[in-house]
Amino acid sequence: MPAEWLPHVRTFMAWPALEEVWGSQLPAVRQDIANVAKAVAGFEPVVMMARPDQADQAQQLCGSSVEVIELTVDDLWARDTGPTFVTGPQGLAGVDFNFNGWGGKQTHANDSLVARNLLAKYGIRRIQAPVTGEGGAIEVDGEGTLLATESSWVNANRNPGKSREQIEAALKQLLGVEKVIWIQGVAGQDITDCHIDALARFAEPGVVVLHRPAADSPPDVWSQASDQALQVLGSATDAKGRKLRVVELTEPDVTKIQAQGKDFLATYLNFYVVNGGVIAPKFGDQSADDHAAGILTDLHPGRQVVQVSINAVAAGGGGIHCATQQQPELPGASASAS
Repeated sequence: MPAEWLPHVRTFMAWPALEEVWGSQLPAVRQDIANVAKAVAGFEPVVMMARPDQADQAQQLCGSSVEVIELTVDDLWARDTGPTFVTGPQGLAGVDFNFNGWGGKQTHANDSLVARNLLAKYGIRRIQAPVTGEGGAIEVDGEGTLLATESSWVNANRNPGKSREQIEAALKQLLGVEKVIWIQGVAGQDITDCHIDALARFAEPGVVVLHRPAADSPPDVWSQASDQALQVLGSATDAKGRKLRVVELTEPDVTKIQAQGKDFLATYLNFYVVNGGVIAPKFGDQSADDHAAGILTDLHPGRQVVQVSINAVAAGGGGIHCATQQQPELPGASASAS
């Protein structure tokens, strides 16, 4: 599995369809997704999957820079419902991780078929995984190392009866990784069971960005998960034997955020690396937003950091990375996009 910062052919996204999920917030969520799509389209092609009866609306809100295709989806989380792309001697393939609504937590009759249907539409080989999970539950450095949380993989709501060792063996084979660094995570507190892409991300091989709670926030299960991750990452080595450098990125002050809710994902970790840029969230805490932009700029030299307000999406427990899925270029195809 190529690292996210390597060149992309395109980005896939999905147009949120269900009023039963989003209620009165659906228009605001759709506007957030359109804004993310337009930001990504400033750097690389974007394909928006939309239900046939919603395709015109998606095109109108996203504008001419985004290609809208008709493909029946339930929700916007293309990172989890879409295929995870891998490259190898046989070219490009997409891993179908058998999306089951994050362990049956949400309607997913159509989303469970998105990976299969999208790959078929583009004529890309499909690999059906022997385990169940989501794209937001994996983070790779492109050099053989995978970060993952136990809470989102070693969980009976996805992989009943499977041990961590069995799941690790499957992930190594599917993604071509040599070492898995397991972080404990948190089960049962959010819809994803603590996806890694909201907790710890590679900025480059050997460098991990870690979500940290605000200094004055009271201890809770999320701060404990971050503390445990810091402990693990601080003593870990990657597949190449390197000690990891951990860069801490503090969450915004939630009292300065207008749109909130019990599921609000107040983390800057859910950024998305595109060809020549980084698309990152902003929440309305100006000081924290600027600080995050500065750190992400330092970590991604030569890339333009573009921040997008996504408070409606964040209120649903996700972010920019959750809403996007990259199709990588085949190695050697082009050196211009990086």
